[in-house]
Amino acid sequence: MARYVDGFLVPVPSDNVEAYRKLARKAGKIWMEYGALEYVECIGDDVKPGKLTSFPQAVKQKADETVAFSWIVYKSRKHRDEVNAKVMADPRIAAMDPKTMPFDAKRMIFGGFKSIVEF
Repeated sequence: MARYVDGFLVPVPSDNVEAYRKLARKAGKIWMEYGALEYVECIGDDVKPGKLTSFPQAVKQKADETVAFSWIVYKSRKHRDEVNAKVMADPRIAAMDPKTMPFDAKRMIFGGFKSIVEF
């Protein structure tokens, strides 16, 4: 069954991991309420800088930061678009000010992906 995945990579100040977790729990509940199949937030545990590329390099990770890797699963791109339209219209999300996020949203990397192999 082919699915669609939104993926995210975010630099999070180490002192803000708990605030990020609280925000992620709140956001995850909203995405699931509107029909996402899965919502996963992970915090870096064994993420080292590479010689050419790496997660830390991708987000220009600073010494006092870690990396969060997240994904949301949908039935299809159409389903993703429908769910995200509802989420973005929700006042709980609309009230979130990007300037007060517990991470640097300007360095967030994100995109939509069509699955090609699943077990």
